[in-house]
Amino acid sequence: MSTAKQNGRLMRLATYASVTTALVLIATKLGAWWLTGSVALLSSLIDSMLDAAASLVTLFAVGHALAPADAEHRFGHGKAEPLAALVQAGLITGSALFLVFEALPRLLNPQPIESGSVGLAVMVFSILATFALTRFQHYVVRRTGSTAISADALHYFADLLTNAGVIVALILATQFNLILADPIIALVIAGYIFWSALKIGRSALDMLMDRELPDDQRKQILEVVRAHPDVLGVHELKTRESGQNTFIQLHLELDGGMSLYRAHVIADTVEADLQTHFPGANVIIHQDPHVLSEDTPVYR
Repeated sequence: MSTAKQNGRLMRLATYASVTTALVLIATKLGAWWLTGSVALLSSLIDSMLDAAASLVTLFAVGHALAPADAEHRFGHGKAEPLAALVQAGLITGSALFLVFEALPRLLNPQPIESGSVGLAVMVFSILATFALTRFQHYVVRRTGSTAISADALHYFADLLTNAGVIVALILATQFNLILADPIIALVIAGYIFWSALKIGRSALDMLMDRELPDDQRKQILEVVRAHPDVLGVHELKTRESGQNTFIQLHLELDGGMSLYRAHVIADTVEADLQTHFPGANVIIHQDPHVLSEDTPVYR
């Protein structure tokens, strides 16, 4: 099986695992909230409901992003991934705002927590399930670099902190009679969820706006190109990412007296070297005659 197919299979498995985990947690947290009435637990339930919605969006987006290029989308469908990440950012922001509105009245009018032991048991189960999911998601992100799965993993990591906060709130409220801990921790969780949404949204916008690859990767590209003995210079380096696709475009400066055939062979060699370092990258190379002058920078 090719690397691309393996990555696609991993990404699909990650989306299925995400949706399944969210649905299981919704069922368990709904029962626990009904028994306890905890607003912190309600915050975690709401977050899981939005997780399910976001994970469904990711599932469909990943399936679309993995579709091969066609006559109407010559550069592929990779932008579906950051679009899904933006939807996730919006949903997560909505959950943070809803949580604030739920917690503020409890802050002004504290309510006792009932059946705290049930809530604690559910939250421990939730942490274990979410931790297992995030470990798998991080493995998939390391293998594939998927923006959508990365966004999904980030908000599930936020869930881990949310669930831990709920446990602390339940213990403080039921064991130490610190009822205000419930809404206070809920507000702290809301702040972290909002920060996570900003981080997801910023990363998605970078891809949608064709942000350049990181400086270290651009430096590596230049090093690979300049390592070829016949390359006299390189300029107009442009890079971007679109889902699983990396695009590299540059101009090679070659001896103007060499044959077109030789220039073509050199460009093919440089392209192959780049694809060795950046597997699956779409590389476009234009050959220019090398002209040394003060007005012609080697790289710009």
